Amino acid sequence: MFITLDGIDGGGKSTQVARLCDFLRDAGHRVVAVRDPGGTPTGEAIRSLLLDSDLSMNRRSEAMLFMAARGELVHRIIRPAIADGAVVVSDRFLLANVVYQSIASDAETGELATADLWRIGQWATGGLRPDITLLLDLPADVAMSRIDRPADRMESRGIDYLASVRQAFLSQLPHSSDQTCVIDASQPPDQVQEAIRAAVFGYIA
Repeated sequence: MFITLDGIDGGGKSTQVARLCDFLRDAGHRVVAVRDPGGTPTGEAIRSLLLDSDLSMNRRSEAMLFMAARGELVHRIIRPAIADGAVVVSDRFLLANVVYQSIASDAETGELATADLWRIGQWATGGLRPDITLLLDLPADVAMSRIDRPADRMESRGIDYLASVRQAFLSQLPHSSDQTCVIDASQPPDQVQEAIRAAVFGYIA
């Protein structure tokens, strides 16, 4: 089984992924947790280039680097784990790539078509789609107020950009998986986790 959690930064994805993995392990499942981009030596190198560097790159190059990192993750970690009977839980997947690269900030032009990004993404992953995608949703201003570290390349594009990204997540979510769920991430963390567990348990039960 393949589960992904997504949404704009500030929604608590990393914490909720860790708590969901603990819950699934306690329920008797073997769990593999990954993050996208990252998870492999190649993927981590690309992640650093994309999110932590000040290099300038065009939007198509940026999108393809994300796709390359994900292709490595699927080939080396996700597919083998699923084939071995594990539950894979990913912090982000293709949905985020489509959303972030299809929205242009004020300083950019030439938005990339979502249909093209979905098609390239399906090719890069060999057609792998999550069994269920959970979207942690909250307003952009709330998300920005929760981020207590230096902004990465995406976050530095500003609150208007993140507000557009939030709406794109909601509109593109149905393309991510056959099974999806929107969870109010403005709730206290324990309530968010309860909603996540209910959605996942309802699917795998």
